[in-house]
Amino acid sequence: MVYEAKVREFYDSAFYAYQMLLQDRWHHGDPDAEARGLSAIEACEVLERKVVGLAGIGEGSYVLDFGSGIGGPTLYMTLVSNASFVGVTNNERLSAKAREKALAMKLSDRARFITVGDTDYKNLPFPSGGFDAVTFYESVCHLDNKAAFFREAFRILRPGGRLAGIDWLQRPFGEHRTAEQIAKYMQPVNDSIIIPWHGTVDGYQAMMTEAGFSVMLAVDMFEGVKCWGSTPDEDRPAWLNYEGPSEEQFRQGKRALDAAREAGVFTVGMFAAEKPAEGSDKRASW
Repeated sequence: MVYEAKVREFYDSAFYAYQMLLQDRWHHGDPDAEARGLSAIEACEVLERKVVGLAGIGEGSYVLDFGSGIGGPTLYMTLVSNASFVGVTNNERLSAKAREKALAMKLSDRARFITVGDTDYKNLPFPSGGFDAVTFYESVCHLDNKAAFFREAFRILRPGGRLAGIDWLQRPFGEHRTAEQIAKYMQPVNDSIIIPWHGTVDGYQAMMTEAGFSVMLAVDMFEGVKCWGSTPDEDRPAWLNYEGPSEEQFRQGKRALDAAREAGVFTVGMFAAEKPAEGSDKRASW
């Protein structure tokens, strides 16, 4: 079984857990917004507006949202930008729920959701140069071949098109500096939440550059501090006492992720990159 098939099966269960515990936003919110006292959903919307800006998305733009889940971020970006989106995931249950939400919000004409094969991120079913932007929210971390995704994002973007998003990462922090010290905390996260390996800010930037992008932004959203964003203390009992499909896996995942957060080795990065205009294309060979 390819690794991404395990991810698809994981989200068959996460479909229930995440909706109950996270509603329709399955990513971190903007740290500054949370510090101002905004709710988790409001902080997610602030961050989504930032991604829209970084990606240069506006009225008339045609955008791919990679790993669109049940559609929360995709549909919000559609609303605030007046652009047209295609959301992509490898789990039909998630895509079907996203379509229901688009219909209820009267956005089906500008937001559609499709399901692709487990490894189709290496060869997306879209023509070269057809999109103005590609976005992602904590989805690339699930891919075994992350570099292949960045190459495909480059291919399907028009010259001058942009890639923007956020993703789970690992890093040295405090006394935890070596690969072994970091793995002590991150491997349980990988095992519970079905992540083959976590990248780093520098590693993602290198993969984007190798794909041909000009990287505009590559930052740790929680530079120098422990990444406890979007995890209020009052929500912890709901995770640890969750009852539903694969309940022990999600409880274990919460414990593992909290330990990695406390050790400081888990973080979230934000990225933005541009495909050079024609005449300055520096794409690496396949």
